[in-house]
Order: sequence, then C-alpha cells, then structure tokens
Amino acid sequence: MRTDILKTYKDVHSWVGIIAGLALFIAFYAGAITMFAEPLNRWASAPASIAPPPSLDRTPELIAKVLRARPDARAAYTVHFDTGPDMPARLSWTTGNRRAPGPTFLAALTPEGALQVVRQDASPVAELVDVLHQQVGLPLDRRTAMPIMGLVSLLYAVAIVSGVICLLPSLAKDLFALRFGKNIKRMWLDLHNLLGLFSLPFHIVMAVTAVIFAFHDQIYAAQGAVYRVGAARVERRAPPPPGPPEPPALEAVQGTLSPVELQRRIAAQAPGFALRSITYRHDAKSGAQGDLTGVDQRYGMRAPTYGRAEIDTRTGAITEADYMPGRQGPWFAAVTSFFALHFGSFGGASVRWSYFLLGLAGAFLFYSGNLLWIESRRRKERKAAMVEQTRATRILGSLTVGVPLGCVAGISLTIAAAKWLPADRADIGAWHGRIYYLVFVAAVAWALIRGAARSGSELLWVAAGATAAIPLTTLLSPIFAQGWSHPGASQLVDGVATLGAIGFAIMARAARRRAVAGPRDSVWAAPRIATT
Repeated sequence: MRTDILKTYKDVHSWVGIIAGLALFIAFYAGAITMFAEPLNRWASAPASIAPPPSLDRTPELIAKVLRARPDARAAYTVHFDTGPDMPARLSWTTGNRRAPGPTFLAALTPEGALQVVRQDASPVAELVDVLHQQVGLPLDRRTAMPIMGLVSLLYAVAIVSGVICLLPSLAKDLFALRFGKNIKRMWLDLHNLLGLFSLPFHIVMAVTAVIFAFHDQIYAAQGAVYRVGAARVERRAPPPPGPPEPPALEAVQGTLSPVELQRRIAAQAPGFALRSITYRHDAKSGAQGDLTGVDQRYGMRAPTYGRAEIDTRTGAITEADYMPGRQGPWFAAVTSFFALHFGSFGGASVRWSYFLLGLAGAFLFYSGNLLWIESRRRKERKAAMVEQTRATRILGSLTVGVPLGCVAGISLTIAAAKWLPADRADIGAWHGRIYYLVFVAAVAWALIRGAARSGSELLWVAAGATAAIPLTTLLSPIFAQGWSHPGASQLVDGVATLGAIGFAIMARAARRRAVAGPRDSVWAAPRIATT
C-alpha cells in the first residue's frame, strides 16, 4: 500500500478516535455493567416483606381479592410464573401510565387467606447505567441525545475501517506481538492492535447495531410515511361499528382463562418457550387481552432478558408474535437478531460474561487510542526541539484521565448510594443522576486543574475507593439498619466490584511511578512529584 494512502488512513483513524473515543469509553464501560442489570437491580433494591407466593391453582382467588380491594389494578395486572428474588410475588401491577408510571404493588395471600399488598421500591440505578450507555453519558433528553449517539457510532465505524487498513501492512509481523520494555508507546500500540483485531467482529456488531438503534425512530418514521402513502391509495372502508360499552370493572376477569390454563395452551402453541409472566388487560375498545413474556434459549430475544407476545386471554390464542422467539417471521427475526447481538441476549451466562469482558476491553481500547495520539504528539514535539507540551496536548491528556475515571467513579458511587438513599422517594432516580454527574464533573475539573500526570494517580485512587464502596456498603449498611444482602446478587456484584477496586489501585500505583520516573518531556511527567 502506498505510504501517502496509509498516512491518510492513520490520520483519519487518529482524529476520528480522538473525537469519539471518550464518549465511546462511557458507552462501553456502562454497557459492560448492563450485562448484569438484573443482579444489580436485585443488589440495589430492598427485599419486599411479603408472604410466599401462592400456588398457581390459588392464583384466581388472589386475583379476585385484588380486583375487589384495589381499583387501580383493574386495568392491568401481571401474574408471575417465575417467582424468586427478582419477583417475590405471584401478582403485581403498576399504577399511572406509560409516560408517567407510578409505583408498583405486589400482592399475596397470608397463611390465613387474607390479602396482603405491599409497595415494591425497586432501585432505578441499573436503569441509570443503561441510559448512560445508550446516550454516551450525555445529560440530555432522549430525543436530543440519540442522534448524537448515532453520529458517534458512525465515527466509530469509520475508526474500525481505517484502523483495519492501517494494520494490514504489518498484520503478519505484528499479529501476536506484545513488546514490553522501555518503549512505552510501542507497548500501548501492541495492546491496542491486539485488542482491536481479536475483538473486531464484536466491534463491527456494536457499531452497526448502535447506528440502527440511534436512528430507530427516524427509520420507523420513514417506513410509516411510505406505508401511509400506500394506504391512502386503498379504497376507504366503512369504520367498524362501535364496541359494546365498558363492562363493570369486576367483570374484567370474567370470561378469561386462569393462569394455569393459559400456561397449558401457550405451551401447546410454543413448545420450548418458558413462560415468565402474563399481563391481563381490559379496556372498552379491545376488551380482554394480554401480554406474555418468557425465554427460549434456542433463539435470540428482542429485549435483553426476555421475548414477548400478545394473547387473547379468553381463548389462550397467541395473537401477535413479532417479538416472540421461535415464532417470528423473517423480517422480525432479522430485526431481533440486531437486538440480540447487541444485548447478548442469547447463549446464556457464558455469552453475558463474554460481552462483559469485551465491553471492558472495548473501553480500554478507546482509552489506549487517546494515549497513543498523545505519545505521537510528544514525539513530534521532541523532533521540533519543543520540550514544553502544547496546550492542546495537555488538555487532551487531562480529558483522557478525567472523563473515563469520572465515569468509573460516578457509576460506582451512585450504585453504592442505592442502599443509603430512601427508596420510597418519588425522585430517587433524579438523586442517582445527580450523584453520578456531580462526581463526573468534579473528576473532569480536577484533571484539568491538576494536569494529567498528577490527577492520573489521584483519580485512579478515587475510582478504586468508589468501587470498593460497593462491597463495603453491603458489609456496613446493615449495621445502621439500612442495608440488606441478597444471596447470589450480592456475591456477584460485590465480587466484581472488589476485583475492580483492586485493579484500579494497582493502576494508581503504576500511574504514580510513571509520573515520577517517566520521560521529563512527557505529558504524564509530574516534576513536583519527582522532587518530593
């Protein structure tokens, strides 16, 4: 390949990485955490004090008592087949509406047969981490943030293509090269190339699916416009006659099949589909209907942890299966494949752990890309006999430290805060957001004020302490009658956080050594540290 062409692709790869790299770090780090959103939600949410779920055979009795006692459950209520730590009740319902959802309530029968209703105060911290992932950390409304995320994803795709082209001439020689030594830039380049090449399929999937998700609304709006143009040419038909008036609220349950019978009929229509829940709905226009969720490990799923379908709760017939694994048509199966590949919602725990590790490796890939650019700038400045780094290099070095470590510390502290904040506050989600962005902005400001070298080790210690606060919270919060511990979820979340804290502490020590003993003309050198 001609040298000038290769240089052009290297410049494109470098500048695209600089522009999008820090946003992509947030997306990948937060995305790695969302691989275990359900255990994280369980870790952060207080257990509900409720009686054990009744058997499915007694569920009609529970439904009848709830509908008599709680008018707010009559529009829609959910029967759970897969009860456990995540959902301890057989029946639940959520008040409010889709735009402004209210609290969720759980219902059970006491040993004496009396109705017991408790409020479920689920923590929104996992949802916040998912929003950070989707919106690359931007504190904007979704309609504004998603197109920006789409542009970042397009730059990400350009970086992938240009990076592969840059690596091709030396691919055979440098494929498995990992050279540790005095040449720090060579070591970072080897790590960057190795991670990028061996995770290339993963990054291609992420780039393509992220662009589709970002412009999802625009794509469907264009499809809807085309459909409306075609539909306008079809002869108008007379509107259907008005439906019957809405029946009394308690009649909503009459004529619908019991959960046990619905489970039997769904199993006959969709063998291999493990039913998790059925939501019974009733309104004047559509009458009795329902939604079901479940999993089928043989297929990918539309949502991160489940597939869904619509049913007629009077007959048990599946009326809409566009998002039901194993019963989709070619188009919706293709659409679901994008979601499944992005979410890792196939293959069980092994795929989730793989995606978690690949997500962390991806975050490191973008971090190392910025380091390489800074080291390249330092070499150029040395050739020009300039020992003093330019302002642009110093600012980028500070942002390369502040943005990733502010993200890490902010996420860790807002997770740890879940067991200390009052869960029944209506604005608890806003409080988690304030904690994250306060820590994030403070870290970025500290890095800009202190410089990359000094703030690097300092903020790594902050990240280590913030991450260590997660398992410490599990240990200390029960002392103040504030905390709890869920088997399974606590071991997973606290164990991963402990390993992360140890890793950040090791990196903090290495960053300090680099600041003291590294080249004096480096942006990572801190002369004041060297003299103390």
